[in-house]
Amino acid sequence: MHPSSTLGYPAINAPRKWRMSRQTLGAVVGICVMLAAVTTWLATRTPIVDLGNEQQLSDSGLLQDWADGAVIVMIRHAERCDSAPGPCLSDPTGITVAGSKAAARVGEGLGKLGLAGADMLASPKLRTQQTAHFILGQAVTSQAWLEHCDNQFASESLAHKRAGHNLVLVTHNGCIDHFARQQGVAGGERESNYASALFVSVDAKGKARVLGRLNEPDWQRVLASTGR
Repeated sequence: MHPSSTLGYPAINAPRKWRMSRQTLGAVVGICVMLAAVTTWLATRTPIVDLGNEQQLSDSGLLQDWADGAVIVMIRHAERCDSAPGPCLSDPTGITVAGSKAAARVGEGLGKLGLAGADMLASPKLRTQQTAHFILGQAVTSQAWLEHCDNQFASESLAHKRAGHNLVLVTHNGCIDHFARQQGVAGGERESNYASALFVSVDAKGKARVLGRLNEPDWQRVLASTGR
């Protein structure tokens, strides 16, 4: 027996056990760091609520925020003619006939929410201009920033929001994606369907909060459930 063993200390195996303990500790620390990062991400990410669900529509506060003129709604253009089998409305760079009907249904829904005092803007692209025309029943002012879909889109949107006036933006999937990205929405939730609408509440300090998304087929049903 090694002399040091009489003192209760392991002799030969001590260095190896210490090395194994350090490796185990390192693994535990690594796992803890990873879990902390995941927890932080989950706590800070913004989910996209489905406003086609009556309860979620009620809980979102959208109806009251809309009545207060505190909302930006970003609507993706209707079905593109150049990527769909249906007949075109007119020019092949515009929307389909089915898309024009979908846009009109969205317009009926917005009309039930109320458009008095709302500001309305659209991207200059033909597909967004046509969509805006069928949604709102009139020609809509176009501004170039609504088609650029870059990192300035969110700040431009907030800069055009007037206090007490809802803002309707007819734009593109990429632009809506940029806004949602800056609000902490995860990548898998940022995709917008044709003619879907992302609603954002803006408080008195200009801070935005995503309320949720309403897809075109749900407008009539969900608004009818609220008595509108």
